[in-house]
Amino acid sequence: MVQFDETLYDLYRQSFSVDEIYFEQKTEHQHLIIFLNGKFGRVMALDGIVQTTEADEFIYHEMMTHVPIFAHGEARRVLIIGGGDGGILREVARHKAVELITMVEIDRAVIDMCQEYLPKHSAGAFDDPRLNLVIADGADFMAKDDGSYDVIIVDSTDPIGPGEVLFEHTFYGNCRRRLSDRGVLVTQNGVAFMQPQEAANSARAFSGLFADAHFYHAAVPTYIGGSMLFGWAAMDADMRRTPVATLEERFADSGIQTRYYTPELHVGSFALPRYVLDEVMKAKGRGPACR
Repeated sequence: MVQFDETLYDLYRQSFSVDEIYFEQKTEHQHLIIFLNGKFGRVMALDGIVQTTEADEFIYHEMMTHVPIFAHGEARRVLIIGGGDGGILREVARHKAVELITMVEIDRAVIDMCQEYLPKHSAGAFDDPRLNLVIADGADFMAKDDGSYDVIIVDSTDPIGPGEVLFEHTFYGNCRRRLSDRGVLVTQNGVAFMQPQEAANSARAFSGLFADAHFYHAAVPTYIGGSMLFGWAAMDADMRRTPVATLEERFADSGIQTRYYTPELHVGSFALPRYVLDEVMKAKGRGPACR
């Protein structure tokens, strides 16, 4: 039996049986493979690290998109950094009040191959007339762009290779300059138990730039080792505490049907395990968490 062994961690690994390889190529930026697994369906990996699967992608994409947009309540301009598989784009496009979606992806091959071999991820969203698709390095784009955005979603790879610059203080600072007065930035921050330094680094950078810096989480089976963390950095300190009743009203008015996200889960996702809170507070220089 052919196996795909993920190489993200040195001391702990997961393996996928490979029923069929649909595509494999070294692109200009990274090694890309899309294969079929009996449990997770079609799987896409970059540089030996699984990025997304057909079976559980909805968890990651719904939580990364709907939490900031429903919390904001009036998002009209959304920027996506990365996200070449199209899942975040699909979920953002479901918000009819959004007027402009700018998406910046470094690797055109990822978009092309995912549209061909993972079409359910984007579900036609690349044809949405609100989309401004830019093929460029996300960090370079943020350094030069003069746009203003209500929500910025950084759907990056782990801080290895092309994705490394998307975890740096300079990049976060450029994101802050591009956010509107009530804007919010969300980021992919890895599995907290396995990658605590990612949360610590982001917490340290966020706390010096934004009125509110925190994290929320979701359980995504593909991302082994515990809950997946999402970074939260908002210009409005109260946005994270949007009441569940308000979220329920916005959710109902949107008409969006979800498979994972609910307003109640939205609120609960910001309640972090103690070991994560301690790591975050330590990074901010405040000692262990007391609540």
